Amino acid sequence: MSRFSRSHRHRPTRTQTRNAISSVSLIFLTFLAILCLCPVATQAHEHVDRRAEYGTVIGIGALRSRYYLLLCWFHLNTLLSSSVQRGGRVEIIANDQGHRITPSWVSFAENERLVGDSAKSAFHSNPTNTVFDAKRLIGRQMDDPALKRDIKHWPFQVKEKNGKPSITVKYQGENRDFSPEEISAMVLVKMKETAEAYLGEKVTHAVITVPAYFNDAQRTATKDAGTIAGLNVLRVLNEPTAAALAYGLNKDGAESKVLVYDLGGGTFDVSLLSIEDGVFEVLATAGDTHLGGEDFDNRVIDHLIKTYKKKTGTDVTDNARALGKLKREVEKAKRTLSNQQSTRIEIESFENGNDFSETLTRAKFEELNMDLFRKTMKPVERVLKDANVKKGEIVLVGGSTRIPKVQQLLTEYFGKELSKSVNPDEAVAHGAAVQGAILMGSETNAVDHRYSPLPPDNQQTVLIQVFEGERTMTKDNNHLGQFELSGIPPASRGIPQIEVTFEVDANGILIVGAADKGSIDESSRGNAKSITITNEGGGRLTKEQIEAMIAESEQFAAQDDLQRQRIETLNSLSNLVYGAKTEFQDRGGLREKLKEFDKDELDSLLRESGQWIDDEGPSASHGNPREEIGRCSVLVDVRNAVQKYRSHAETSYDDTNDWPEWDHNEL
Repeated sequence: MSRFSRSHRHRPTRTQTRNAISSVSLIFLTFLAILCLCPVATQAHEHVDRRAEYGTVIGIGALRSRYYLLLCWFHLNTLLSSSVQRGGRVEIIANDQGHRITPSWVSFAENERLVGDSAKSAFHSNPTNTVFDAKRLIGRQMDDPALKRDIKHWPFQVKEKNGKPSITVKYQGENRDFSPEEISAMVLVKMKETAEAYLGEKVTHAVITVPAYFNDAQRTATKDAGTIAGLNVLRVLNEPTAAALAYGLNKDGAESKVLVYDLGGGTFDVSLLSIEDGVFEVLATAGDTHLGGEDFDNRVIDHLIKTYKKKTGTDVTDNARALGKLKREVEKAKRTLSNQQSTRIEIESFENGNDFSETLTRAKFEELNMDLFRKTMKPVERVLKDANVKKGEIVLVGGSTRIPKVQQLLTEYFGKELSKSVNPDEAVAHGAAVQGAILMGSETNAVDHRYSPLPPDNQQTVLIQVFEGERTMTKDNNHLGQFELSGIPPASRGIPQIEVTFEVDANGILIVGAADKGSIDESSRGNAKSITITNEGGGRLTKEQIEAMIAESEQFAAQDDLQRQRIETLNSLSNLVYGAKTEFQDRGGLREKLKEFDKDELDSLLRESGQWIDDEGPSASHGNPREEIGRCSVLVDVRNAVQKYRSHAETSYDDTNDWPEWDHNEL
């Protein structure tokens, strides 16, 4: 078995690699991780205007701890942002709370599903049914050691289902299982709706960014999440490339080397890019898909739990509600410490009615996380060494790069001031929007970043096993699947030639083709066969699974719409009832013209209707809320009473005809 030589890390000239396979009985070992190290890009394509076909392409900075929505594409992260490029400029789209970033959180309540800011706000009261960190789950296997470590910090339940993680929550009175792809899709739907509300048009196409260090399974799962959300994912774009686009580093035609340091909420990666004439090439990449702001928070949380136990004798490790409150306040404190030397963490009714109060200093925060901060410097050294280049331009991406100690370590290492011209939280989404505009045909110089194709070793066999990883032995790497090729004529060693094509598309998805060249020359090729990857590892969703998840997503959307109708109906009803109270209780108004027994009857009806709204209204309808609430007898009585007293009261009250009629149209 042979590994790739270092020469394969140099720039290929094609997006497909074809080699004759001539050795017998060898297992084909493909290190997909080297894909991230091999630079390949396509030059500017012929300008094609696809705006009519695609509409507005949104960019989502996703799979981070928050999402950023730009008017042109999506970025999947622990935070989300959406953006669009219009009129030659990128716009960051604020969500319905007015925030430019949306937490990648989903909370399942008894009768509703919350996404984003509202889900995060509900965490302290509903921790076991609030899901976050989908980026650390998506595309992984349940036996992943890093995943096992993370489960200890999550209040929600994660269990194994067909070898993959499945999230169990209580929703609508029953336990429901969701895949990480489904959870991510729920947040993507939220971003899609945010973009549609801003644009006033339907959105169907998007660009989603992922860490350069994401493997094949994680990239495929990310694209599946977009499909489940009803989006045609045009590109799964590398975050370093998107960041470089955001910083405008593609404007100068001269060749330059840029190091992108991306430290977000859930992952960390460092990539060295070569940029020349609009061509982006990943020369080297390294990182840790389980290192980020969440880990910094967990260090502080563990410290505060021990401190609280030492002071009170109470261990809150298994108290999900208390941990939810602590997690929220620790994240706030971490952000505060980027600008202050100390902060006070105060939590009322932390556990069992007891309050929590503790001071956290920047020095203590740095002490708790110093080994993690220094750990981020090793990949920086590694990529520079692998690419054999000197220190140059550095670009910061991710909210965790705001931590003063991180900036200090980078400044000392590079010996220069850091580039801070772009908001690190929004850089990736910003770049995704630029790419979305390019794909729409809004610009003539397309930058179609691709990973390097996979150079295979020459060999002959009917069974080709594909692994990813950087270990020497196949047992130490991740088995992607196996390819079976039929119809190969038996022959002596070295005579048959099998042309195997390994291609990675623009989304980083592996595509394989094979042909039996036989003993004839290139111009008269023998039988061509297709290779099918066997999904033995269970790392990818099947077409049927994706279709089922899409249907379920549409079902949730319908349920959410029904819940919105119910809330709007109850709000309208409340306004009418309390408006009636005001009208009939106003001294000198209609009430003064009524007889005493009429007043008592009306007061009783209004009191009953108000009580019904408070107690029964929220669960009044499982069908059409307008119809079922409109049939409530006490409300019908109120309507009739209002009409009766208007017509019979001795009054010159002229405005009563303007008081809204209580009928089904109003409800």
